[in-house]
Amino acid sequence: MEKPKVVVICGPTASGKTALSIELAKKINGEIISSDSMQIYEDMDIGTAKPSKEEMQGIKHYMLNIVKPNQRYSVADFKKDAESAIEEILAKGKIPIVVGGTGLYVDSLIYGIEYQDIKLDEKYRQYLEKSAETEGLEKLYEEAKIIDPQAMEKISPNDKKRIIRVLEIYKATGKNKTEQEIESRKNGVKYNYIVFALDIEREKLYEKINKRVDIMIEQGLIQEVEKLLHKYDDFPTAMQGLGYKEVVEYLENKITKEEMIEKIKMETRRYAKRQITWFKKNKQTIWISPNDIQKILDILN
Repeated sequence: MEKPKVVVICGPTASGKTALSIELAKKINGEIISSDSMQIYEDMDIGTAKPSKEEMQGIKHYMLNIVKPNQRYSVADFKKDAESAIEEILAKGKIPIVVGGTGLYVDSLIYGIEYQDIKLDEKYRQYLEKSAETEGLEKLYEEAKIIDPQAMEKISPNDKKRIIRVLEIYKATGKNKTEQEIESRKNGVKYNYIVFALDIEREKLYEKINKRVDIMIEQGLIQEVEKLLHKYDDFPTAMQGLGYKEVVEYLENKITKEEMIEKIKMETRRYAKRQITWFKKNKQTIWISPNDIQKILDILN
């Protein structure tokens, strides 16, 4: 029996995934599932570049605003919720379109990876956070490299969140992340994922990123962060999001407004670079230009 088709549109931040996916959904009778690890949060709209009602143009979107910023949400949760959304869309006779730049989320679907929902060891997490502060992140990075050299090829030495995750998985299960992924991939994949990634000239992408950050500031990113800090007591994972942690630094008078804006731009450009590296490792990906909707339609037909 033929597996149902699921379209995936991934690629770096600010490359035009939202606009392309909405146009595509209109043409192929599709609905959109976000695979963005920040757009899942309520009250975090500007800094996550969440599509507005107008931008959605009547196309139904799933996986936006599904958890509060102070709630924990794992890759295992994402996979379960995303597959449930895929089933719902297929049941309507429509085509699911998974859209986003979070590599781990995309991989969990296209490779059928079952991430164990590991219970967070708060004490160990605090120990790692403190160790990163006092002894430097490099030490943790080297430890993680010994535990899981393969996973660390995809992780930047500055990516504290992912470095800590590799160490946590190993401590909780006695197996590294790569071993777990290999085991879970044996289960096979339910759908026929057709994966596209947006290929955009680096200089043009960086220009778009810089412009997007300026627009976010104009739209009220600082006020959005102030509201979040006022509304929620503790939300460490959400506040690690790009743009949010830099605004917090500014609000705590650690950096000036100009430094904050420059830092957001620089960190976003770095993130985009990491995303490109990540998606280039996915061998089944078809790279297209951001407005080449025809190529997608030709491949789907």
